[in-house]
Amino acid sequence: MWQLSVAVVEDDPKFRQAFAQAIESAPDLKLAGAAADGSAGLALLKTTRPDVLLVDLGLPDIGGIELIRYCAAQLPECDVMVVTVFGDEHHVVGSLEAGATGYLLKDTLPEDIAEQIRTLHAGGSPISPVIARQLLTRLAPAASQAPPAEGAPVLSERELAVLTLATKGFTYEEIAQMMSVSKHTVMTYVKRSYRKLQVNSKSEAVYEARKLGLLRD
Repeated sequence: MWQLSVAVVEDDPKFRQAFAQAIESAPDLKLAGAAADGSAGLALLKTTRPDVLLVDLGLPDIGGIELIRYCAAQLPECDVMVVTVFGDEHHVVGSLEAGATGYLLKDTLPEDIAEQIRTLHAGGSPISPVIARQLLTRLAPAASQAPPAEGAPVLSERELAVLTLATKGFTYEEIAQMMSVSKHTVMTYVKRSYRKLQVNSKSEAVYEARKLGLLRD
């Protein structure tokens, strides 16, 4: 059976052991190795080239964001998920900009980690709800501040938020989680915005909204 290889870089022995056990207990996952600091983590990445990296940010030597940057530059096929206590915008945005595609706080149950790893590798972006709301708040004003062209249709704040998040690469399921609504509700916003913009697809909607000044790049 093919197994997804996962490397863990975590300085807290309790969490490191819990993540390692969760990975080793999953039949489709394989522990590539577990490191307690950034230097050992970097060596682990170079020797094992894992499919997925779980990384803490507050490491005692090389920071977790440096490891994320290394993966983005040297191991582009490796998906990176941050698991940390830091929920502030500086760490969240810094990690995502460095190349992480998942961001979980350490209140995530260790037994849920295996499923989150599968979701990440399948192209999803597991994000703790409190972080998702923070990102939504950060992104939404950018949409509302764009000056619309004269005669442009009026999209509601929620319709603009959905369109903005879609342009950032989030799926409709992820947007629903971030907005704490159902996917059906998100699709209602999508259909309304399509109707107002007189388009039939996401790419057309993004193009038209940007052309009308409703969205910024």
